[in-house]
This record gives sequence, structure tokens and C-alpha cells, in this order.
Amino acid sequence: MTDEQIIENIIKDANVLKAIKTVPRHEFVPKKYIKSAYEDGPLPIGHGQTISQPFIVAFMTDHLELNSTHKVLEIGTGSGYQTAILSILSKHVYSIEIIDALLKESSQRLKKLGYNNISVESGDGYKGLEKEAPFDRIIITAAPEEVPDKLLAQLNIGGIMVVPIGKQFEVQHLWVIKKDIDGSLSKEKVLPVGFVPMVKKNN
Repeated sequence: MTDEQIIENIIKDANVLKAIKTVPRHEFVPKKYIKSAYEDGPLPIGHGQTISQPFIVAFMTDHLELNSTHKVLEIGTGSGYQTAILSILSKHVYSIEIIDALLKESSQRLKKLGYNNISVESGDGYKGLEKEAPFDRIIITAAPEEVPDKLLAQLNIGGIMVVPIGKQFEVQHLWVIKKDIDGSLSKEKVLPVGFVPMVKKNN
């Protein structure tokens, strides 16, 4: 079974599959990795960061249950690949990147490729983006050891958060967190994963 078949058998939302096929992943990786751009594996993008494998991007996006009315907060812009996928499926994406060099590169890349419903900002992902809250969906693309309370507070009623949780070099798990109408949270552990750690900004 090919990697593409694996993705298509597991991902439920046809729009997610279409977005994965639409976004040119080779534009989001360093030139020396272009030949590997469409393999189902993570690739280095510099600064100790990686671009996630297409399956993980599709899996996380699928669990967000996105539609064209949603305002999305992404923690960890990275190369901008996941950001581009989100932008196709939602109304607007606010993305926070802590590494300024990556922020500059990804912002320029996304504009060049015509993804215009995206706002990329420098900041500490643990603090979220309170000025634009609440968000219908929140996705975190690096692993905190626990879910940041400030991000939970910025999740809208009826909202969904997808986040990898766990220590680096230990087993991490992807969690889907939903905020019910009374403000209570329901949590589901859906997949073992391996992400770079989510770091805090030194002030």
C-alpha cells in the first residue's frame, strides 16, 4: 500500500485530501530536500525545526473539522506548509512563530504562493494571540508537556484544539480537545507522535 493510499484510507474529509494534493510541498522545504518533498516523512527546515510528514499534517487537519467560517490559531508556523493547508479550508489563519528567521521565510513564501488569508506574527505560542481571540480552532505544531491554559482560554465555545503533548525523546500523544457549550472540556488521545518541543520566548 502506498503512502497516498494510507492517507486516503484514514482521512475522512475529502476537502483535507484535496488541500494536501493542492499545496506544493516542495516549495516549503530547503532545496537540498526537494527530491524528498513528497515522501511521507518529516524533513529538516533549519533552526532545529522540521516540516511534518504529510500524513500527520492531514491527520491533524482532519481532526480540526474545519469549514470556511472558522478563524484558526496555529502555534508554530515553521515552513508555512501546515499554514497553507489550513488557509484553504478556513476563513482566516493567525499563525505564531517564535523563531524570527523562520517567520520571515515563511511569511514571504506564503505571500509569494498567493495564500492571502493568513496573518503571521512573532510571539510566544504559550501566550496565544489574545487580541484576536476567541478562535474556533487551535492547532499546535510543537509539543508542550501540558496544554497551555492561556490557549484553552482562547478557544471558542464549540471549538476544537489539536495538540501533541509530551516530553521530547519520550512517547508523545496527539490529543483532540473540544470545548463544550458550558465551557467544559472533553479530551481524546488519538495517536502516538514525535514532535519538537514547544519552547517559550525568553524575555
